[in-house]
Amino acid sequence: MTEQKKQGHQKRMQQVKENVDKRIDNAQEERGILIVITGNGKGKTTSGFGTVARAVGHGLNAAVAQFIKGNWACGERSLLENAGVKFSVMATGFTWETQDKEKDTKAAQKVWQQCLLMLQDNNIDVVLLDEITYMIAYKYLDLDEVITALNSRPKNQHVIITGRGCHRAIIDLADTVSEVQSVKHAFDSGIKAQQGIDW
Repeated sequence: MTEQKKQGHQKRMQQVKENVDKRIDNAQEERGILIVITGNGKGKTTSGFGTVARAVGHGLNAAVAQFIKGNWACGERSLLENAGVKFSVMATGFTWETQDKEKDTKAAQKVWQQCLLMLQDNNIDVVLLDEITYMIAYKYLDLDEVITALNSRPKNQHVIITGRGCHRAIIDLADTVSEVQSVKHAFDSGIKAQQGIDW
């Protein structure tokens, strides 16, 4: 690399550093954030659990509510319960398997009552509401009630919401929104979902 290229690179990196430093200086507010991980791709729940694991690794207290997938063996639950993470699990499985709206609604409401306690607890730093987007879309949970609970939570509590088709009102309320898009999925090629990788 010539001296001129080295100097050019250094100048560009210095500008990047100045821009990053300025953004860091401007971001001084401290409060809990609402994170939404939505979209049709694989990895939304995985991302939510990754954030919970990170938080626990830093000594924060976390709680998880699992809608939809609750009757599956869950590697994340097995690991995180041993680290003191509280779980509330719907435990009915996928709604297209139960095909019983009344039963699913009751199960969702039961878990939601636990969520309300989590969202009022000053001792819980991070709450993961896994797959709650489906509960709102299917009207098992009331959107306005969910939004009220999110707005009323402790100031420094972080909440992560996962699931496809997140309601626009929650996206608008959120501080951080990531949309996971599917480019390819092994299942579409006839490859079986595998324990430890897919769940």
